[in-house]
Amino acid sequence: QVQLVESGGGLVQAGGSLRLSCAASGRTFSSAAMAWFRQAPGKEREFVTAIYWSGGRTYYADFVKGRFTISRDNAKITVYLQMNSLKPEDTAVYYCAAGSTWSLMNYWGKGTLVTVSS
Repeated sequence: QVQLVESGGGLVQAGGSLRLSCAASGRTFSSAAMAWFRQAPGKEREFVTAIYWSGGRTYYADFVKGRFTISRDNAKITVYLQMNSLKPEDTAVYYCAAGSTWSLMNYWGKGTLVTVSS
């Protein structure tokens, strides 16, 4: 099992920034990739970005390219999501996930709420 704990969510004005953190513990060696997903009210969960522990290869959804940056600290087993130029439509619960590939997530955190006011 892998345990994931997100932090860093909150309320921010449009154009502002937030940094989310996801601390992993447990059998983390079984998960090669980490990702962030989000779910806005009334919408389905959607992929935001992913990163591999080894090598640091990243993937981004088109709607966050140039605004969001994923990074990782292998020593701390923590993944970060730096979110800049936030828009009201970025309002959502952001979930951290871990899996064997960037498109196959096996473990999920409980989420952290990000609210962007206009």
